[in-house]
Amino acid sequence: MKIVVIGGSRLIGSKLVRNFGTQGHEAVAASPKSGVDSITGEGLADDLKGAQVVVDVPNSPSFEEAAATEFFPDSDTQPANLRGGCESRTSRCCVCGGNSEQSSIPYLRAKSVQEELIRRSSIPYSIVQATQYFEFVQSIADSATEGNKVRLPRALIQPIAADDVASAVGRVALNPALNSTIEIAGPDEFSFKELVL
Repeated sequence: MKIVVIGGSRLIGSKLVRNFGTQGHEAVAASPKSGVDSITGEGLADDLKGAQVVVDVPNSPSFEEAAATEFFPDSDTQPANLRGGCESRTSRCCVCGGNSEQSSIPYLRAKSVQEELIRRSSIPYSIVQATQYFEFVQSIADSATEGNKVRLPRALIQPIAADDVASAVGRVALNPALNSTIEIAGPDEFSFKELVL
């Protein structure tokens, strides 16, 4: 089976490409590194030829509101490019997002708009929403640090390993489209304090 992974050189995408490859599938990593721009559509049509599944896991180069909002929805451009490549084929789309509904975080709100555009398209889809990755805990702590002070919220989080996210997204992508959203999370809740100390 030919599977195109949009964002195939990023954290989750590269793991998906590797996993699909070891399972005997033709996994194509479509990313700026391979000459594919999913926003403008440059290089995308060639990669999508003959694809049965498209897994959409790109990441904004910045978590800042303006950059994330421009990158993910970019009005209807990115989903329109996927629709143009998928609707005429027997493709289905699997999107990995965050737990983004009603989020106060601009990055996750932008992801939510992207997910809604996919839901409204005619492409059979599955959306997998994941909690924060363990791999990003250090950068979260760093962003809350000023000098010798660390200011963290009194919040419980349920982080998940990127390998587990890739495994779950891969299983969902290889099965018939759900046309709905599922959520995945790490095994237990932790406080930021417990994770950092």
